[in-house]
Amino acid sequence: MRTNLVHSGAEELSYEIREIVEFGMQVKALGVDIIWENIGDPVAKGEKIPAWIKELIAKALTDDKTFAYSPTKGLLETRQFLSNYRKEAGDGALDPEDILFFNGLGDAVSKVYTNLNENARVIGPSPAYPTHSSAEAAHAGSYHLTYELNHKRNWLPDINDLRNKVKYNASIAGILIINPDNPTGMIYPKAVLKEMVAIAKEHDLFLISDEIYANIEYGSDAFVPLSRLLDGVPAIIMRGLSKEVPWPGARCGWIEVYNKDSDPVFARYIKSINDAKMLEVCSTTLPQKVLPDILSDSRYKEYLQSRRDAYSKRADAAHAVLRKIGGVSVVKPSGAFYMTVTFDDASLSKTQTLAVSNPAVRDFVEKAVAPFGPYKLDKRFAYYLMSAYGLCVVPLSGFNTHLQGFRMTLLEENPAVFKKTLDILAEAIPKYLAS
Repeated sequence: MRTNLVHSGAEELSYEIREIVEFGMQVKALGVDIIWENIGDPVAKGEKIPAWIKELIAKALTDDKTFAYSPTKGLLETRQFLSNYRKEAGDGALDPEDILFFNGLGDAVSKVYTNLNENARVIGPSPAYPTHSSAEAAHAGSYHLTYELNHKRNWLPDINDLRNKVKYNASIAGILIINPDNPTGMIYPKAVLKEMVAIAKEHDLFLISDEIYANIEYGSDAFVPLSRLLDGVPAIIMRGLSKEVPWPGARCGWIEVYNKDSDPVFARYIKSINDAKMLEVCSTTLPQKVLPDILSDSRYKEYLQSRRDAYSKRADAAHAVLRKIGGVSVVKPSGAFYMTVTFDDASLSKTQTLAVSNPAVRDFVEKAVAPFGPYKLDKRFAYYLMSAYGLCVVPLSGFNTHLQGFRMTLLEENPAVFKKTLDILAEAIPKYLAS
């Protein structure tokens, strides 16, 4: 082309959670059955949606208005419901006009970063959830800025690292928090959140808190909504239906804006997000229509607790197995439905392998890992794990971190398959490290 068509941030767009599926599908085509532990879709892993939720959705479909456009910001009655819902929960005052619906939080994340000034940066946690890290890096045309989560201290954020990076990088305009965290399952303690708010207030920053897993908590640490601690700091809180119902296919996420009018620049930035959404007309009406009915139903809390109990039980079982394996470390999660395993320093090499019985698969994986450099040794492990055992996990290097490891889920509803997954890891990791 006579003019370069490629955005300066195109190289920063990466989503290993789905990219690894391409390799897995080719391995599957060569005759290997795959256990997919790469993506956080409870429905795909066998969770059944309660009949009462399906009934509420079916009822909504009898109303012709369900098939119409919704207002750009979202159905007013749903935004009013969420405003009251937050107030009753003690989460802070929230004007319905400060709620904006999107086609999933992925859409919200894209709009939030795309509409930032290209010189304004948002620093986020590392390991980083790639939807955020890629979108932020792409908007700036540079690598994503991160503060460290310490796997030797239950994945808690290194506050000194964050404070120093904010202090000495004037381009940082905002701080991203993912709570409960993906991929680690860590829940930010209240005291840590207050320190992060204080840093934002001192340096005149705004906050983004992705709370998509807000109702998936089951550990000793209690989840505290950031909206309760803001102390006047402007903030965008991200919520959604995809993990709570669960209904990931609904693509229903929203942002809640707090303290918008405390800063005119932040208020103008929020207006630009609203304006960008207006160009799309609106988000999907059906999930907005049924959201108040689901969240206010007397059966909802009991349903949520049953899910928390299931994830807690699997977290206990996985932690009991994985912590006994030499050469790796694991922290039992407190929220979301993921577990992250890290390899000990210098435990991985570019010569390690697993025995692959299928000659075609063996040839395929050997060629696939040949280009991998020292920062993708965990991806090499993941490829061999798939080829030799048919288990797909996500390499931790895909989460914008220097740490080597992998993420698995706690979603498998079939106890036999979940046990098989843990048995595979207990056998494969020592064999790989010893090879």
